Amino acid sequence: MSELSVRRPANNELVISCGPVDLATYVFLPAATRSEAPKPYLHPLRTLSGAPLTGFRPWDHRWHKGLQMTWSHVSGQNFWGGPTFSPETDYQWRDNLGSIEHEQFTAALAAPGRVTLGETLTWRNSAGERWLSEERSTVFSGVDVQEQSWQLDFSTELTNVSGRSLDLGSPTTHGRPNAGYTGLFWRGPRSWTGCSILGPDGAEGEDMMGASTPWIALAGEHDELDGGATIVAMAGTSSSSVPLKWFVRSEPFAALAPSPSFDEEISLAPGETLRLQHRYVFVDRICGRDDVERIAKAASL
Repeated sequence: MSELSVRRPANNELVISCGPVDLATYVFLPAATRSEAPKPYLHPLRTLSGAPLTGFRPWDHRWHKGLQMTWSHVSGQNFWGGPTFSPETDYQWRDNLGSIEHEQFTAALAAPGRVTLGETLTWRNSAGERWLSEERSTVFSGVDVQEQSWQLDFSTELTNVSGRSLDLGSPTTHGRPNAGYTGLFWRGPRSWTGCSILGPDGAEGEDMMGASTPWIALAGEHDELDGGATIVAMAGTSSSSVPLKWFVRSEPFAALAPSPSFDEEISLAPGETLRLQHRYVFVDRICGRDDVERIAKAASL
């Protein structure tokens, strides 16, 4: 049951499985309109028993797709999708939507207990110009039948190839409070609306918005299936001096990101590289605080 495998059932996707259960589908060549800022995504993600862990193209934000690497404000360009925020006009549709394009896999390997995907990508602005070159690694591992969990490790190196300085920010850096969404973004299933949010030292709920803590946990119930699941996310590391802060909410929908530029921009000089590393643990049950703290300690980066 703990053996992981990878297969390519279609030209545009890879599927990572644990025995008969498909844990993750990675769509690296998405069919998306420009309005959604096309980019690769992981959806569906599932627990070891096959319960859903992600939402996809919800009616409120069609550009929210499972778990995906994004950025909402990059020197006037929008790699997130949808309208762009400014304090003068609020959210407005603009001709500034970029794309993140898969170039090639440098690895797609299954080894005992893990699957590793290595990938090269290019971030292009709305005019098609290369702005960022990305080297990405996604590792699926840590299957623990007793704990009912598995682990995803995500790391990326973003190098500025635009020939100019790039400012990486968010709606909050542009004036909207508590809207620092950017980076590795997870959109939860609709049934997770109102899910519980836990943090270190007794912190919980919406007080975790904008917090800079090593970990955070969300626990939500399933539709159709009995029970629920828990996600324990490790903020990880950033090579920038700007601290990682959590963008998290349970209302009006469940969403989570260890935001690299929640309320402070990152300035990336020509040729400079930003390195990020994050970890998610997916648990096939609702966990209380004691379990969450134990899992977070074991998964610390």
